[in-house]
Amino acid sequence: MNEKSPLSSNGPTNDLGDLSASIKRVGNETVKKIIQDRVQLEGKIEDAQKRIQHILSRLPEQTDGRQMNLLGEAVSPSNPEESNEPTTH
Repeated sequence: MNEKSPLSSNGPTNDLGDLSASIKRVGNETVKKIIQDRVQLEGKIEDAQKRIQHILSRLPEQTDGRQMNLLGEAVSPSNPEESNEPTTH
């Protein structure tokens, strides 16, 4: 009536080796996934930095007091004096 458990059928050394191999395989897969995720995130960060730099390059100089439309849409001046041609009286 001595039944062997499935773990002891291969012997404890074999079980530990199998477990160690499984852990190593899962660990390697996890590391590969983390590396892929990191590369993907680095690409997204680089794209965001390019978009930010593009927006910053469109900003007016600090000495320019006019409002800047960063979306590139046509904007009429909010100050009526700016829209009129200078007159000579």
